[in-house]
Amino acid sequence: MSDAYWLAIIFIGLMGLSVLVYAILDGYDLGVGILLPMAEADEAQRDTMIASIGPFWDANETWLVLAVGIMLIAFPAAHSVVLFHLYIPVAIMLIGLIMRGVAFDFRAKAAVDHKLAWDRTFKAGSLLTTLAQGYMLGLYVMGFEGSLSAHLFALLSGLGVTLAYSYIGAAWLIMKTEGELQKRAVTWAKLSGRLCFIGVLAVCIVNPLVNPGVFDRWFDFPLVMFVLLIPALCFAAFLFNDLLLKRLPKTNDRHCWLPFLLVVAIFVLCFSALAFSFFPDVVPGQMTIWQAASAPESLTVILIGALVVVPVILAYTAFSYWVFRGKASSLNYH
Repeated sequence: MSDAYWLAIIFIGLMGLSVLVYAILDGYDLGVGILLPMAEADEAQRDTMIASIGPFWDANETWLVLAVGIMLIAFPAAHSVVLFHLYIPVAIMLIGLIMRGVAFDFRAKAAVDHKLAWDRTFKAGSLLTTLAQGYMLGLYVMGFEGSLSAHLFALLSGLGVTLAYSYIGAAWLIMKTEGELQKRAVTWAKLSGRLCFIGVLAVCIVNPLVNPGVFDRWFDFPLVMFVLLIPALCFAAFLFNDLLLKRLPKTNDRHCWLPFLLVVAIFVLCFSALAFSFFPDVVPGQMTIWQAASAPESLTVILIGALVVVPVILAYTAFSYWVFRGKASSLNYH
């Protein structure tokens, strides 16, 4: 096979990896923002929650920049189509991210009386970002149709992504906090996990119905005997995590990390199902990765840079999580 064939596959793989890592890493810190309790008496808990994501949240967004950058330079035709249809929700998402960034800094620098207002801004920005991302995902899956059913599916997707981020955010807090906040995070995780399961189940039912091609791919015999392991494992992870959460917290904080690991597994399985549903289309129903790809000569040069940049990002991400491992400490601004 030609270089053009394999280069397109390599770059869609890199873009997929970037999107998945972003969904996991920025997903939990967006989820923590969504879960911030707003009562004045909860200020200490809000500080601990912010401290748990403080060293990571800004760097987590690097993966979103990387994913968009790869699409721009490796699949420019797809980049034009996607942004043409998603211009408004992308703008809304960026507003939400700006709100989070401003609120994170100003909550410590503004007058004490205004701290709660900035916490509310951080929460609102997190919620706005997740709803926009879910809505964009829904429109993407529907091939950017303008029908009412497509927009209703996008709204369902927006709610589902918000619940998923809340789920992984609660699991992160179980791992990173102690005491009453940890018990509260367990309650959040149980509720958001059950609602997220309903959302995933709804998408699994609706998506094949509105996309006949997806239905044919998933239920093509004998492949169906293997690919249905993906939703089966996903639902098993939901069930096992729900049973585990009923037993947490345990003595000596045992297994506090396991809910987060299980939610990460759910994210990976859901992403794998999405990739299987639409590969090799980079724009569902409109454009394959080979139709959208840049010239092979350009991709070859870009690949050299990617082989340097991606490992560096992975290395400093792993290093930062290693340095700030363990329970969240008291919040300090420097």
